[in-house]
Amino acid sequence: MIIKLTKVLFSKLYSAFKDLIPIIAVVAFFQLLVIRQPLPDFGNVVFGALLVVIGLMLFIEGLEIALFPIGEAMADALTRKGSLFWLSLFAFGIGFSTTIAEPALTAVAIEAGRVASQGGVLSAERVDDYALGLRLTVAISVGFAIWIGVLRILKGWPIYYLMIGGYILVMLITIIAPDEIIGIAYDVGGVTTSTITVPLVTALGVGLATTIKGRSPLTDGFGLIAFASLTPMIFVMLYGILIFM
Repeated sequence: MIIKLTKVLFSKLYSAFKDLIPIIAVVAFFQLLVIRQPLPDFGNVVFGALLVVIGLMLFIEGLEIALFPIGEAMADALTRKGSLFWLSLFAFGIGFSTTIAEPALTAVAIEAGRVASQGGVLSAERVDDYALGLRLTVAISVGFAIWIGVLRILKGWPIYYLMIGGYILVMLITIIAPDEIIGIAYDVGGVTTSTITVPLVTALGVGLATTIKGRSPLTDGFGLIAFASLTPMIFVMLYGILIFM
């Protein structure tokens, strides 16, 4: 039993290590052939890399054991319950709660507030309120996006209609949005779809498409993440219009 567990553990560690090989190769190439200097604190670098491999392995295992099954099971249960209200509320809640917990979003919001203060756009007293408002705006936008994505799966709407229409709206709002918010708005579309949001939202979409008759998990189950990247750009630019204009 112990031997079997050891083999499984090393197999998963090796799989995680393979995912990091391109990064290691790029760093080694530039360090040895371009910069031509040894890595500083080589021992710490190796130890840190080992921790990254272990962390990546544990994260992937956690997704497979917990997050994906939970998302799919809850989507299945709510669909069978037959209540559009509870399913919509769950979709919005998942989008909002996972986004507000994203460390990347918190970091970007704090940095955006700090830079805005240094640039004289915001007073120092308003930095924290601005960062919190930015986080809440993005979280609400992602909740809205997941709700729209769930409706798309339920109704069978073509995804390209919604995506093309959404990006046309992004371009139109960009014309009137203040310059101070446009770059931030475009960036938060990426940071919202990170380590916490993606697994649960993907599981929700696949679970719904699997449960609903006439829907395909492959063609209908994916696409929610695309909405979660799109709507924050719209909402944050509107937030900027409110704050800066």
